Amino acid sequence: MVIADRTAQTALAAAPAAPSGADGHGPDEVDALTLGRRIRERRTALGMTLGELATAIDRAPSQVSSIENGKREPRLSMLRTIALALGTSVDELLRTDAPSQRAALEIAVERAQRGPVFAALGLAPFRVGKAFNDQTLQTILTLHNEIDRLHRERAATPEEARRANAELRAEMRARDNFYPELEAKAAELLEAVGHAGGPVSHQLVADMASHLGYSLHYVGDLPHSTRSVTDKRHGRIYLPTQQSPSRDSRSPILQALASHILAHEEPRNYGEFLRQRIETNYLTAAILLPEQAAVRFLTEAKNLRRISMEELRDAFAVSYETAAHRFTNLATARLGIPVHFMKVHESGTIIKAYENDAVRFPSDALGAVEGTTVCRNWTARTVFDVEDRFSPWYQYTDTPSGTFWCTSRIEKAKEGEYSVSVGVPFEHVKWFRGRETSHRAVSRCPDETCCRRAPGALAERWGDHSWPAARTPTSLLAALPTGTFPGVDQTEVYQFLEAHAPRG
Repeated sequence: MVIADRTAQTALAAAPAAPSGADGHGPDEVDALTLGRRIRERRTALGMTLGELATAIDRAPSQVSSIENGKREPRLSMLRTIALALGTSVDELLRTDAPSQRAALEIAVERAQRGPVFAALGLAPFRVGKAFNDQTLQTILTLHNEIDRLHRERAATPEEARRANAELRAEMRARDNFYPELEAKAAELLEAVGHAGGPVSHQLVADMASHLGYSLHYVGDLPHSTRSVTDKRHGRIYLPTQQSPSRDSRSPILQALASHILAHEEPRNYGEFLRQRIETNYLTAAILLPEQAAVRFLTEAKNLRRISMEELRDAFAVSYETAAHRFTNLATARLGIPVHFMKVHESGTIIKAYENDAVRFPSDALGAVEGTTVCRNWTARTVFDVEDRFSPWYQYTDTPSGTFWCTSRIEKAKEGEYSVSVGVPFEHVKWFRGRETSHRAVSRCPDETCCRRAPGALAERWGDHSWPAARTPTSLLAALPTGTFPGVDQTEVYQFLEAHAPRG
């Protein structure tokens, strides 16, 4: 049995939670901070100045400073030179323990500053120097750890989901959201059914089902919590007779087939369930917008400096969101363009997000992006105020991380309206249609004075006299549903299959 559910969260796109500690290093793995402190401690013990060490290894003092502050990891050849200049060995410098208790405290505070708690609170980093005594640093560290603990405790129920989202986003960024193994499976299936180019028709999708040994059955009593139900025993895929006007009728079929193609087993935990969703959605998009044809189309558009999500959508007869998703798969790996993607509810809540272009998404102390609120000045929010819903909305936004250009569209769903946005750093906007736009905004987030804190007069007048009810989709606020397939009533599904199974 394979079930496609309506309510599960999906992940694309932002800043991931570090796998172990704020810097991603485990307790037994040397890191740049510890290495830098060992070099500094050895240098000062010898009475050597920063400039003297820099001269000894033939490097600029600023380079040595970056190494000692853990902002730069030296190559092994340079590390040998440093060890020789300091009269020690490479092995001694690479020891995983801090050189002193004070150094261990400084390293811990430095790691905390680079972690998600400081980022979520919008706290500016500070230099951990001699001006701070041990007690001050220990107080800062204790407060940080308590905030982190409270966040984890508060998010205890959905924590698994949020961590799974963050981990997957980290993996997607590392791979530029491009999965060659899934591209190969899509190409193999398209070749098997004789796809000769152009949009993939509904009939061709039906041929794919037949090729894989499945028949399609449209029914009026599909369980309300599902998009499709697959009977693996009898090779049947059940689909609803009434199709949503906003949903591509090919996608549910391809998503159902994807679990067969990818040999998915029933997920053992939410992380595995989420990964299967990501793979399923990726494979579906790779079939509807085949890599070779899509790259050819986008390369030509780049050469003409007119890349457009609308034109990509129309060329392959897919939804705007599918086109935007697919663009993130191919933009960096095939076009050399870093990119970010956002799907945002009209309430300002982030539903999905992905980035590899250094844009800074809002996140909580766990590094999770889903469910946080995006800046009111970003394109993903300003597009809701645009009267013309038929034309693309383009905007430049100046942020603390740099200037980004975005294009955005509004799409409707039963939970309300959503914006789907694709953006790139300023230096890459030259490849896109809409780069000449005069729309521009400034975002200072996560600085609360940007858009999160109400003006003083308004806050004073209404602060104690208001009680708003959140409009955010309940699926984002509710606790993670239990069960193998979150959000699905399995008894209802089993009863459905029993009623529809062929007799005899």
